Amino acid sequence: MTFVDLNVPAPLVRALAEDGKLVAFAIQRQTLADTLAGRDVLGRGKTGSGKTLAFSIPVVAKLGEHPTARRSKQPRALILAPTRELATQINAVVEPLAAAYGLSTTTIFGGVSASRQISALREGADIVVACPGRLEDLLSQGALTLDSIEITVLDEADHMADLGFLPGVTRILNKTPERSQRLFFSATLDNGVDKLVKRFLHNEILHSVDEATSPVAAMTHHVYEVDAEEKKELVKTLASGTGRRILFTRTKHQAKKLAKQLTSQGIPAVDLHGNLSQNARDRNLAAFGEGDVRVLVATDVAARGVHVDNVELVVHVDPPAEHKAYLHRSGRTARAGSSGDVVTVMLPEQRRDTQGLLRKAAIAVTPISVTSDSPEVTGLVGEQAAYVKPAPQPVQQNSGARSGGRGAGRSGGRSGRPATGSARRSGGSGAASRGSSSEGGSRGGSQSRTQGASRGESGHQGGGRRRSASRRPSSHR
Repeated sequence: MTFVDLNVPAPLVRALAEDGKLVAFAIQRQTLADTLAGRDVLGRGKTGSGKTLAFSIPVVAKLGEHPTARRSKQPRALILAPTRELATQINAVVEPLAAAYGLSTTTIFGGVSASRQISALREGADIVVACPGRLEDLLSQGALTLDSIEITVLDEADHMADLGFLPGVTRILNKTPERSQRLFFSATLDNGVDKLVKRFLHNEILHSVDEATSPVAAMTHHVYEVDAEEKKELVKTLASGTGRRILFTRTKHQAKKLAKQLTSQGIPAVDLHGNLSQNARDRNLAAFGEGDVRVLVATDVAARGVHVDNVELVVHVDPPAEHKAYLHRSGRTARAGSSGDVVTVMLPEQRRDTQGLLRKAAIAVTPISVTSDSPEVTGLVGEQAAYVKPAPQPVQQNSGARSGGRGAGRSGGRSGRPATGSARRSGGSGAASRGSSSEGGSRGGSQSRTQGASRGESGHQGGGRRRSASRRPSSHR
């Protein structure tokens, strides 16, 4: 189903087509009729399902199709996001759509000077993409008012709850007009999200593209048990492939240390964690997104807020603390029809806790004992371990140069993998769905293919881009 079929306004259809987005994903197909009609909607979909565009289209359409004079300090639309990175990347999706109607956007978040944000609000921003903390600060200073808000979006509501933002979100939503349109998007409805739904949505419609506990599709899971003295070498091997990969650590210190170690060993890597300044975060994300480095070492700050296309491997250097973190970290790969692998590195004494975590995440995978040169490991990484800089490729949802929001295509990251042992559940990333065929392989019990029907969404949302035959099409969020 195309965006024309879904009655998306012509200016937005043209803007989407110019960026190579032609066919709607499931969450977009399900929600757009109601959101464009002005209904309150609760959209539930796992990471990578296309939620950002699902709410960006109705936000811009509502304002663009009913224009009013721009007013100082009085935005007409508000999009709330839990992290700075996510706010930046949402704005990267909204901005080219808003340009189709001459609408302006701005971001509001902490970690940077507020002066430019205040100036943008004073000049008159139609759409504000904000994190709750800084937004409340500016509201208290009188830098803006929410009296003129016509549509509010709450993105990743469950992560807002996990970070303790719900009291602030509640105060912010109370300042928006009672009968203005509201769109909530969340992977789950726990930790108080249901209370927000009951309080602020009116006659809402629930659209869900998967079960609340459904793991990410098109993803192959592995658990490698390794002795402590061998772990460092195993992590180095996993980081040494030619494709883009994210390594997750539990602490900021570990992330910084591991990135330095890998770089000194000839594997260029950058880190991403809470101790970095916003400029350093943007710089490191840009280097990763543009292909200057292919390894990002991150704490959970990146589990939700970072969307870079064509990440082929996620490595949990240590098993995460709980199952939701596992799913959200893992969701950096296998996004919107592309496939990917997830590896959890586990010490023998971590086996019990790891297996309990995976049960809660609904991931069925049998741990196997490995060393850094085990066939399961080398087969996963591929034969070409030397660094090859991926060719830069604009991210689908933002053709402009915006730090942290761009992705590059893969450059042979899986070319060295053997034909056997590579069975996986594939999403629809070509002109037709690849189906759900599985193959036997040498990896045996070390992998678990996420269960769920193959998606027949053509992946032609990126069809306007030129790409090599060996590169999987990138996707939009």
